Amino acid sequence: MTGRGLLRPSFVPPAEIRVLRGYTRLRTDLTRERTRYWSRLEKLLEDSLIKVSAVAGSLDTASARDMIEALISGQRDPRVLAELARGRMRAKNAALVEALRGSFDDHHAELARLLLDQIDTLSGQIDKLTARIEQLLADLPGGGNDAHEAGQGGAGCDCAAADCAHRQVAQIVGSAVERLDEIPGIGLLAAQVIIAEVGKDMTRFPTADHLVSWAKLSPRTLQSGAKNSAGKVGKGNPYLKGVLGQAAAVAARTDTFLGERYRRIVKRRGKLRALVAVARSLLVIVWHLLADPHATFRDLGSDYYLNRLDTGKKIRNHVRRLEALGLTVTLTQAA
Repeated sequence: MTGRGLLRPSFVPPAEIRVLRGYTRLRTDLTRERTRYWSRLEKLLEDSLIKVSAVAGSLDTASARDMIEALISGQRDPRVLAELARGRMRAKNAALVEALRGSFDDHHAELARLLLDQIDTLSGQIDKLTARIEQLLADLPGGGNDAHEAGQGGAGCDCAAADCAHRQVAQIVGSAVERLDEIPGIGLLAAQVIIAEVGKDMTRFPTADHLVSWAKLSPRTLQSGAKNSAGKVGKGNPYLKGVLGQAAAVAARTDTFLGERYRRIVKRRGKLRALVAVARSLLVIVWHLLADPHATFRDLGSDYYLNRLDTGKKIRNHVRRLEALGLTVTLTQAA
């Protein structure tokens, strides 16, 4: 039916992007699995009344790891364990002593050893996948002569035209990861996932709204008779929406345009809708950077909305509200 123009073809990225997607998705799954094992380890420690995570903030630190290893080895003295703290953790010695005072016994030690070994195994697999992903991205732009890297097949280029085009597009992909890394909230790992999920050819999505709609981040309106209400966004690509949600949460805490956008929306729509709005803005930025290989990210600034403020309209609104309270307002220009 697609050949007759009755149905739009599905988005299928090229083979090299599908290979990259397989590695990034497995890395995401293993990272989530490792997080679950950290949670199980924390629950095990709390079962023995060890509250080291309440002081260290996370078990995934060098100080906390040394203390857990000492507990497994048989050390039970909280003062000796607290002395294993490093760096700024040493200033929390008194709190650590109290947090390490518990009933950790041999069966806790055996279970903790199994959990740590599993965490280390997953960490090794994740590092191996990350190295493979970086190699795939590095191999895309490399391996060509000057004509390839210049983006043109000149007289000195004796390769096939299709191979030249493939290498030119690959050169764009390699630089795209670094350009996406400049967006607030998006790091190198997140940029790799985004490239693997949406591809590098934005001609598949004529506009940024097409990409946002495909990712199911567009606002929805539910209509029942004459009543309209806002609906939830669709499911979409779980890996893409997951990484965009994490990036939006990070960007919301920054003093940037995206951070200010979150703070403006969260006041009237709540945290979840504000994060979805920021994730949508991130995807729009991604589309523009991938659609134009020469484009670079430029932050509009946290004062973007303030500079666009219509002061006259705001003054009229305040005056109208004061007059509604029965007051007479006289405006005088400040010195």
